[in-house]
Amino acid sequence: MKKPEKRQPKIVSRVKIADSVTDEIRQLILSGEIADGSPLRQDALAEQMGTSRIPVREALSRLESEGLVASFPHKGYVVTGLSRSDIEELFDLRTMLEPDLIRHAIPKMTEEDLAAATAILEEYDAALLTGDVDTWGDLNRQFHMALYAPSGRAKTLDIVRGLLVNADRYTRLVLTVGYGIDKAQEDHGGLLDLCRRGLINQAVALTRDHIERTGADLLEMLDARDRETTGEPAPATA
Repeated sequence: MKKPEKRQPKIVSRVKIADSVTDEIRQLILSGEIADGSPLRQDALAEQMGTSRIPVREALSRLESEGLVASFPHKGYVVTGLSRSDIEELFDLRTMLEPDLIRHAIPKMTEEDLAAATAILEEYDAALLTGDVDTWGDLNRQFHMALYAPSGRAKTLDIVRGLLVNADRYTRLVLTVGYGIDKAQEDHGGLLDLCRRGLINQAVALTRDHIERTGADLLEMLDARDRETTGEPAPATA
C-alpha cells in the first residue's frame, strides 16, 4: 500500500497569512495612513489584523528588504522616510535603470506580454477616473514591471521593483493633488504603443522623460508644501 504524502497545511497557511499581512502593512504605509517615522508595534499590528506576531514579524522583515521600514536595537521597526536628496537619488537611479530594461524587453515581448500590460493600463485609467488613490500606485508599479519583465534581467528587475515601491508613496501624492495626471496617462499609453510597434529608441527616450518629469513634479510639489509650512516666498522666475 502506497504511503500517503505528508501534508503541511500549517506552513502553507502561515505563508499565506504573512503574504496578506505584508500587503496590508505595505498599503498602510504607501497610502500615508502610517506616516514616515512612525513606530510599528508588533503586538498592536497583530491585534489590528487578527493574527499572531509571527506573520507580522515576517511581514516587517520583508518590508525592511523593500526599504519601507527599518529596524533599530531597543526600538523595533520604524517606517522609513526619504529626504529630498533621497528622492532625487531614487529618481536618478530609476532614470538610469528603467530605460535600459525597456531596451532589452521590447525585442522579447510577446502578444501575451502586451495584452497583460494593456489590461493593467485599462485598470489604471479606470482607477484615475474613480479617484481610487490606493489602486493607482499598485497599478502604476504593475504596469511598469509588466513592460520590463520580458527583459529577463532578474537582478535589475529586483532593484527597480524596490525603487518603484519606495517611489510609490511619493508619486501618488503628485497624482492626488492633480500634478501631471493627464500627462502620466498620455505617457503610459504612448509607451505601450511604442512597445507594440517595436520602436526601441523612442520607447527608451519616453521612459526616461516620463521618470524625469515625474521626479521633477514631485520635488516641485514638496518644495511648494515646505514653503507653505515655513512661509517662505516662491523663488523668482526669470
